[in-house]
Amino acid sequence: MKTRSMFHSLLCAVVAMLFLANCSGKKGDDHAHGHEGHDHHDSDAGQVQEASATQFQVDEKFQNQLGDVFTAYADLQEAFVSSDPAAVKEDATRVIDALAKVDMKLLTDAAHNDWMNYQKSMDDALNNIKGSEDIEEQRKSFSVLSDNLCKSAKAFGLGGEVAYYAYCPMAFNDAGGYWLSKNEKIRNPYFGDKMLTCGMVKEKLN
Repeated sequence: MKTRSMFHSLLCAVVAMLFLANCSGKKGDDHAHGHEGHDHHDSDAGQVQEASATQFQVDEKFQNQLGDVFTAYADLQEAFVSSDPAAVKEDATRVIDALAKVDMKLLTDAAHNDWMNYQKSMDDALNNIKGSEDIEEQRKSFSVLSDNLCKSAKAFGLGGEVAYYAYCPMAFNDAGGYWLSKNEKIRNPYFGDKMLTCGMVKEKLN
């Protein structure tokens, strides 16, 4: 088991370095922070689909409510790290509850419309997570949740919370997958202890 885990970690490191090497000739403002043997290179927004969103000035109450969603989401991310479908479903329920407390009446016009789109995508993803017993199917929905929560965080802010936007190039059969974390240290929700440190921080959100 230890040999297999070391092989997976080495394979992840090689793929990540090759991925970043392909990006090294591109221009970009963000920086990818390597972990566990990954090198530091400029990130490439053209190479992978990073979350982007129009930024709005919104009520601090809304930011704090969204920050509570992120806090619940962080527990869900750790449940995925543990690869426990039952714990994932339980923590997904907490994210649903936090999301339901976000008051969209605090937003107007374009901000309101964008939030409605993000919220629907997150609700659908969370309900899919709750309705599945398959950890890999749950992870697919978690990726959708993560993308839309990141867009929400960029658009509205998290009430002072700091989030790290991380990327694993090997998730979903090398299609790649993103997630948010409260910590800069990589703890991969798509592989768990199979390849716990596979990934890199693409952006710091605050």
